[in-house]
Amino acid sequence: MPQLGETVAEGKITVWYKSVGDTVSTGDSLFEIETDKSSMEVPATAPGVLSEIRVAAGATVPVGSVVAVMATAASKPVFDPFYPVRTPERNFGPARLSNGIEVTPLARRLAAQTGVELDTIAGSGPGRRITGQDVQGAALKVPAAPVLATQPVTGPSVGEIKAIFAAVPFVEIALDGMRRTIALRLIEAKRRIPHFYLSVDVAMDRLLVLRAEMNSELGEGRKLSINDFVIKAMALALQRVPEANAVWAEECILRFEQSDVAAAVAVTGGLFTPVIHQAELKSVDAISKDLKVLVERARSTGLKPVDYRGGSITISNLGMYGVRAFSAIINPPQSAILALGAAERRPVEGPDGSVRFESLMTVTLSCDHRVIDGVLGAQLLSAFKQLMETPSLLCA
Repeated sequence: MPQLGETVAEGKITVWYKSVGDTVSTGDSLFEIETDKSSMEVPATAPGVLSEIRVAAGATVPVGSVVAVMATAASKPVFDPFYPVRTPERNFGPARLSNGIEVTPLARRLAAQTGVELDTIAGSGPGRRITGQDVQGAALKVPAAPVLATQPVTGPSVGEIKAIFAAVPFVEIALDGMRRTIALRLIEAKRRIPHFYLSVDVAMDRLLVLRAEMNSELGEGRKLSINDFVIKAMALALQRVPEANAVWAEECILRFEQSDVAAAVAVTGGLFTPVIHQAELKSVDAISKDLKVLVERARSTGLKPVDYRGGSITISNLGMYGVRAFSAIINPPQSAILALGAAERRPVEGPDGSVRFESLMTVTLSCDHRVIDGVLGAQLLSAFKQLMETPSLLCA
């Protein structure tokens, strides 16, 4: 089972394209993997005959598990399940050390997370291959802080929690890979990122009028959403306040020239945050088209790593559910997330003391204080508000 992303610890085989006894050429698709983030076909890295399938379709196994065996006509194994499959965005080191010792994908990932030097470990696998258990054993001899960063906070055990509700009927729902990953990332975000929050009311009347006019021109089947305008406004705001278009990288801050803005998309069992790249250069209509494609991919588990990696900020909108305002948790390694409430009619006092009603939307910016301090966050939110309240600037 190959490693398909830095946070992916397991994969589910959804279908086998080859059967035992089939002849396989290099590059032929062997099976399809489904993770909490995407689906991907895994190709053969060497020619031969598929002599054994050890993991059936529908089963989920950890990264590094042997799922099949390939052999030549002479029954000499030629398929190395630990050979790195085409996953160029992974960077946990080579599959073979300079001394010739091989390292499983799980061992490489654990070594990167724990700080263990692989060349100091004696492998226990076939041919002295270094396995995940070898790295875990070596990690006990080094400070454990890097490991704790990705582990859940200790709490009551499953048995203790069930005992509390023993007298109440309940249905036990098994956790899938997506829900486990979301839980770990949110715990990590709240433990490691110093959040602070800024809120402002945005007048929406002019933008709603412009949106209605643009939608009438687009015709049947094409509608621009509030999110499309929000993504464009935030992309331009990041250009006006470039210091906020950055992320924390432990030993430095990475500041970006282009505005890559993510949007939270709800799917069955969780959510994805696909990214609109270079949103500052795209029209609202182009952003709408890109976002619709990404939403469709997300809901069919067809997102690729390039679709959801990157970005310095995410847009999260619960206004369609009538939520007036909320504070969202930052999606690491990003440095901010903007939470949108519902636009609603509220009384506003005019300069002469008169009262009128306006459509106002409360937005709350969650900031990573290591990157964005109070003044910088206020400047970003002010730029966003001005762009939203002058929507002609979004179509210039």
